[in-house]
Amino acid sequence: MSTAPPAWIEPEWPAPSNVRALATTRQGGFSTGCFAGLNLAAHVDDDPEAVRRNRAWLRDAARLPAEPIWLQQVHGTTVWTGGALHEPPIADASVTRSAGQVSAILTADCLPVLFCDLEGTVVAAAHAGWRGLADGVLGATAAAMNVPAAHLLAWLGPAIEPAAFEVGAEVLERFVARDSRHAQAFQKNERGRWQADLYALARGELQALGLERIYGGGFGTFGDATRFYSYRREKRTGRMATLIWMTKARDSG
Repeated sequence: MSTAPPAWIEPEWPAPSNVRALATTRQGGFSTGCFAGLNLAAHVDDDPEAVRRNRAWLRDAARLPAEPIWLQQVHGTTVWTGGALHEPPIADASVTRSAGQVSAILTADCLPVLFCDLEGTVVAAAHAGWRGLADGVLGATAAAMNVPAAHLLAWLGPAIEPAAFEVGAEVLERFVARDSRHAQAFQKNERGRWQADLYALARGELQALGLERIYGGGFGTFGDATRFYSYRREKRTGRMATLIWMTKARDSG
């Protein structure tokens, strides 16, 4: 049983012993009003001091080895693989092979996906909303890790549940044009629109890449207002973080 405090979720996956990962919830923190809780996003008009305190609390409570690499996410497929960090990189995924460097994704309905390899030598975090999924952000992230897909693990973090994620036919068409098997992730509703399953779409993408070790899923950010922020539920709201990093060496024994 996890010993983590209730402010975050620890992935249940067989990652190497030197890989650490967590997904925050909105519980705890110093933000108030519509951002109430542990908002970790600096771009949503929350009080900057509250965000600073929230990030400092996370660093201390989770014993992060460094400030996370906070990205400027744009629903694209660019993967940050290193370089200067004078300002947040414009990217929707980050990959690191350096121990102590923390990859992070901010979400409030979109799907965060974590990756690591079996040997514990490279980790990644990807922001997979429907646009990113449709454009191939998971494939771009896996490619940037430069590891055979059969040697990768993936974990799917908190995202919006299918019952709350209604989309138009144009979204279905984009995914089916990419892979006809994606049609199984959509259910038509009584309004003639579609309920989309981000988890099923992500699993389909990962399986098509050759990944067999896929874990997580089953969360519902829209319906669980106590634990999660949800942009579709509230519009003006905070963001959770999903993070992954490596320690210096794999534990022995």
